[in-house]
Amino acid sequence: MKKILIPFAAAGILLASCSNNESTKDSVEKADSINEVKTDSPSTVREPIKTDEETTAFLVKAANGGMAEVKLAQLAKEKAKDTAVQHFADMMIADHSAANEKVKALAAERNVTLPAEPDAEEQKKGDELSKKTGADFDKAYVNAMVKGHDETVEMFKKASGKVSDGAVKAFIDNTIPTLEHHYMRIKDIKKGMK
Repeated sequence: MKKILIPFAAAGILLASCSNNESTKDSVEKADSINEVKTDSPSTVREPIKTDEETTAFLVKAANGGMAEVKLAQLAKEKAKDTAVQHFADMMIADHSAANEKVKALAAERNVTLPAEPDAEEQKKGDELSKKTGADFDKAYVNAMVKGHDETVEMFKKASGKVSDGAVKAFIDNTIPTLEHHYMRIKDIKKGMK
């Protein structure tokens, strides 16, 4: 138990020692800053799996996007009127929550700090969606999911070619078919909307 807490304690100390400028950064920027310090500093705790900048950046982006997907899906569960949209939201919560847990585990093994919440851009999307109701919400959510999954599939495919860490690459390659399924499913839902 102590071995597990030491890396988290070190991360907490790093967070606490950050300057006042850190308070204006969003969660992803803070994670990136901490990861830069970790890369430049020798480790005094249990040696994590060595990672490169591409792998670290991917894990941070995947965590950010995954958390945002779950939050938007939870919002859709509350506000969506279309049953297909509600079922899609259920799938997002289940699949992205599972993927988020894998990202957290991979990051922990590599001593990579992940954001605690989605970045400002993702939170803005959620805020804008939360103001919509009924069919307007359904349409806006579906459009956001089509765009988001197109971008996410592309990000994962690019990362697959760049990430050299075998376990992270395996996660990426195993996740791409699920993301492609989500993308096809949400495009079908969009076609069926009036």
